[in-house]
Amino acid sequence: MKKGELKKLTGMECITSALTAFGGLGLEMLLGFVIEPVVYGVPMQEFNTLQHILHWVLTCAIWGAVSVWLIRDVKKKCGWDMMVKGEPVKPWQWAVITAGCILAVFIVSMNWNGLKIIEEFKSNGPLLFLFQYIYYAFEVLLFMLIIVFGQKAFELWLKRENIPYGGIVCGLTWGLAHILTKASLSTGLWGLLLGFLMGSAYLLTNRDIKKTYIVLFIMFVL
Repeated sequence: MKKGELKKLTGMECITSALTAFGGLGLEMLLGFVIEPVVYGVPMQEFNTLQHILHWVLTCAIWGAVSVWLIRDVKKKCGWDMMVKGEPVKPWQWAVITAGCILAVFIVSMNWNGLKIIEEFKSNGPLLFLFQYIYYAFEVLLFMLIIVFGQKAFELWLKRENIPYGGIVCGLTWGLAHILTKASLSTGLWGLLLGFLMGSAYLLTNRDIKKTYIVLFIMFVL
């Protein structure tokens, strides 16, 4: 390949990027369970308010850097600008997206025994709540990239564009991570279903990642 020449976008390139995004999420484990306990002298479960906030700020910095690098890297190497605005979303698509959001909120509420955003505010208080939801904003960005890259990979491989492959990839990776970190099979299965809904939302927004991000954030935090 000549200097300045763009590589052909391949399924392997995309699935590697999806797994890199998933690996980026996993860097929090290294930070919270290995590095910070050594620095602070206490395990993550015993972090005080300041230590929790520092953990979230550092995690956001890492996740933001991984996200920016992935978006820029695929554009530089393959010419794929995923920031391009999608086609206008039709009313019926917004209706289905709204129904998906309601179902996602129901799923999350089942795990929280109430509306997640209210329960977290009550348990964390205003300061921790604010920083945790900034942390969630960066988390949503990375699992959106898992969906986007996973979707593109399987579309290139299978030549079909109407199946939410990205949501399946997200559900399998993110759901598996929740099974391992929370030791809960039901939480992992909920994660799988939520990933499928999120992948469907990406298709319904006509692959407009700005709209997708807003929808996924609503699904995840409410």
